[in-house]
Amino acid sequence: MNLNALWAKIREALVSALPVTAIVYLLALTPLFNFSGAELGSFTIGAAALVLGIGMFNLGADLAMTPMGTHVGAGLSRQRKLGLLLAVCFVLGMLITIAEPDLQVLANQVSAVMNGTVLVYTVGIGVGLFLLTAVLKIVFRKPLSQLLMLFYMLLFALALLLAVNDNLALLPLAFDSGGVTTGPITVPFIMALGVGISGVLGDRKSQENSFGLVALCSIGPVAAVLLLGIFSDRTLTYQVPDYAADAHIWEGFVHTAVHTAREVAIALGLIVLFFLICQFAFLKLPRKRLQRIAVGVLFTYLGLVVFLTGVNVGFMPIGFKLGRELAGWNEGFLTIFGLAVGMLVVLAEPAIHVLTGQVEDVTGGYITKKSMLLGLCIGVGGAIALSMLRIIFDFSLVYYLIPGYFLSLALSLFVPPVYTAIAFDSGGTASGPMTSGFILPFAVGACMTLQGGEAVLRDAFGVVALVAMAPLITIQLLGFRAIVSERIAERRAMKRILDADDQQIINFM
Repeated sequence: MNLNALWAKIREALVSALPVTAIVYLLALTPLFNFSGAELGSFTIGAAALVLGIGMFNLGADLAMTPMGTHVGAGLSRQRKLGLLLAVCFVLGMLITIAEPDLQVLANQVSAVMNGTVLVYTVGIGVGLFLLTAVLKIVFRKPLSQLLMLFYMLLFALALLLAVNDNLALLPLAFDSGGVTTGPITVPFIMALGVGISGVLGDRKSQENSFGLVALCSIGPVAAVLLLGIFSDRTLTYQVPDYAADAHIWEGFVHTAVHTAREVAIALGLIVLFFLICQFAFLKLPRKRLQRIAVGVLFTYLGLVVFLTGVNVGFMPIGFKLGRELAGWNEGFLTIFGLAVGMLVVLAEPAIHVLTGQVEDVTGGYITKKSMLLGLCIGVGGAIALSMLRIIFDFSLVYYLIPGYFLSLALSLFVPPVYTAIAFDSGGTASGPMTSGFILPFAVGACMTLQGGEAVLRDAFGVVALVAMAPLITIQLLGFRAIVSERIAERRAMKRILDADDQQIINFM
């Protein structure tokens, strides 16, 4: 059964990853690009690893990550001990964030301005506190939009203090960290945790209450990096990493796979250990269900290792070279390519499929997977195109962030709360490993050509933040359109009733 399910997931992953892969191969056939054999070889193996990894991860999420989160959330809530629920959620949020592989990458990138260990633990505490806040939102049934307005106003106040401290170059990296930290390991578990808690403690609005945990958890890393930048007295410098493909292809893959396997084992192991503690303490799930979860954990682990290895070794060098050479050839085409590749690359994010599936299940098909994917594709494509314009014209990320978040928060006042919760969750989910492993190197390469290495931190970074912000607008616009369509339909129906004569009404009856 698992093999048939795995094959179905791999077919889905192939459809998702094929467009991006096809674009790269088509460009390789043009005289504009001169990819080396090592680059194309690494990319080919990386693309195969991408498909296999997404397939195994999605199957593992269905079998293990989502059930574990749901059982833990429901089990903790049934204890009816608020202090225990909050303490466990705080520790859980802190531990899985500290172990998140993407956070270690972020810590290395900012090591020139702050201590990496301090950053990791500060971000972990921040995520733990905001996960605790998200649980309190469910328990006391507080509207998500009000909390988001409060905390984003706080973030912009911290950004203002960062400018006063003359360290504004850190702003793009700070907002990027919000999308990077909520990675493929944490998102399925945290989302399912919300479903479990709201299912026990929620009211008739438990659907909308089950979303929003990822949205609030994404704020913690941004606040942590901003605070560390405010209290730092050093000027941030950034060293552009070496994106060159390893000439010894298999050696590069094996070395990266071993390193990735160790990091994923730590991150996933903490979640499994936490689940086992809950199992022995109060869950008491039957052995057959535990065996199914164990198989799912294995698929999740193997899928993440294969996927992350393929992205890091196969896609990073290609993304960097595409950015460098497209920027040198034609700036207009660079923007168009950013739009196109952004619309396609979001389909290859593993956590996106988990999110859209959970949304369709929880809303009973009211919000379909197809409409979610369409909204995310348009939003992410537009975000990357805007990022390319920012690199070309060299202006601050603030000119996007302030109107973008203002519009997002304003829309939250007019759309059903479930759309707001799903939109802000989608922001943290859309900015996953494919964004940081392919789109970010693409932006760095374009910036190196157009503005030079000294502008990378200022101009290239921020692309993850825009990818995370785009779904906030597009998904809520879907909700706004649904409201308008529903009201128009109601008015037309009422008009037909009022225009009908008595005989028609009698005949109808």
